[in-house]
Amino acid sequence: MTGVFERALGADFAFLHPRMRERLALSTGHGMIGHGVMDRIWRGPGFTLPFLWLGSTRHILFPDCGRNVPFTIENYPYVDRHGRETVSFVRTFEFPRRRRRFDAQMVFSPGRGLVDYLGTHQHLAVDLAVSARPDGGFRIRTGEFRLQEGPIRAGLPRAITGSARVEEWFDEASGQFRIEVAVVNPRFGPVFGYEGAFDARFVDVGGGVSGAVKPLRERVMD
Repeated sequence: MTGVFERALGADFAFLHPRMRERLALSTGHGMIGHGVMDRIWRGPGFTLPFLWLGSTRHILFPDCGRNVPFTIENYPYVDRHGRETVSFVRTFEFPRRRRRFDAQMVFSPGRGLVDYLGTHQHLAVDLAVSARPDGGFRIRTGEFRLQEGPIRAGLPRAITGSARVEEWFDEASGQFRIEVAVVNPRFGPVFGYEGAFDARFVDVGGGVSGAVKPLRERVMD
């Protein structure tokens, strides 16, 4: 089955660096685990703390900051209970006193393109615009956020959610993947971000994907 990134990028997938194509051409039965260090993890001013604390309860962002933080990313393709080809993006950050996770599952929607479901309960979904960089990396920009919580189903204005930017590329000099993430609110400015590097190894998951990287609930908002 064609991976979700290949479907989202279309012909532009061929312009990616060979290592990036290897990393993103994941399909059911083949996963990737990355281990590395985030050089810097930062957050915005103090008034962003309540929002970040709330997000951390469902593995969406967190308020901790630091430098040289050990990092793991787990990308496992699987078919969810709605029959969608899904790729887990489970990021684990090992701070000195606690472990933080930032979970998401990506699906490809014929109507919307790449869609990211965030957190343990998938109560937030966001449309993603993905494109190839001139150096063979890729970039992601977030679009519309949608909320589903109990009886509430609504689109969220950008003034509340802000936007996220992800840049990832393969660094030939170090032989590692590098990543930069920034979340910015149009009114309040920078909210959260991190940057660093990781190595990748590819694994066979033909026996099935562990529930530890799957959400507690799977929703359809695409």
